[in-house]
Amino acid sequence: MFFCFPSVDEESEDFECASVINSHTQDVKRVLWHPSKEILASTSYDDTIKMYKDDGDDWVCFCTLVSHESTVWSIDFNATGSHLVSVSDDRTVKIWKEYLPGNQQGISTTDNDPVWKCVCTLSGSHDRPIYDVSWCNNTGAIATACGDDNIRLFMQEMTSDPDEPSFSLVETIHKAHTEDVNSVKWNRKQPGLLASCSDDGDIQLWKFESES
Repeated sequence: MFFCFPSVDEESEDFECASVINSHTQDVKRVLWHPSKEILASTSYDDTIKMYKDDGDDWVCFCTLVSHESTVWSIDFNATGSHLVSVSDDRTVKIWKEYLPGNQQGISTTDNDPVWKCVCTLSGSHDRPIYDVSWCNNTGAIATACGDDNIRLFMQEMTSDPDEPSFSLVETIHKAHTEDVNSVKWNRKQPGLLASCSDDGDIQLWKFESES
C-alpha cells in the first residue's frame, strides 16, 4: 500500500512523496481522513480496515479492525468521528465505535491510542456486495450503494444502547439505477441531499427527508 502526502514546491508546484506505508497484504480499496483528527483510515481486499497516525518520524498503523469476512469496499465516519461505518463484499454493514484511553466501559487500550470495536452488524438487507457507504452528518442517515442496483438508507434507533446500537432499514430505493450502484455521497451542507452513480453511466440526485 502506498500513500503519497504532497509537499508543494512554490516554484514548480510539483508533488513530492513524503511517506510510503506498507501495511495491507492485498489491494487497497479506499482511504479516508478522520473529520477532526490527524488519522487516516484504509480498507482492503484483505478484509481489514487499518488506521494510521504520524508518530513524529513517519506514518504508522496503530489499529487494525477485523470483523468482515470479505473485501471491505468502503468506510465513512459519522459527523464527530466517534463512529465508523464499513461495507463489504460479505453483504454486511458494520458500525465501529472509538474507545479512548480511560473509557468508562473499561475497555483496555495500549500506548495511549484509542481502540475501535465493532458494536453493530447489519445483515440480511443486501442481496449482493455493498460497494460504498455514506454517513450523513446532518440527518444521521447511512446510505449504501449495492450491486443489486438498489440504494438503502439506515437510521439509528434513538432508544438503543450507545455501546450496542440498533439501526433500522428505513428506505430502499429499488432499481435506483439499471446497473450496479458504485458510489453514494451525502451533501455536507444541504441536509438529505444524496448523489449516486452507477455502471449505467448516470449520476442521480435524491432528496431524503427524515421523519425525526
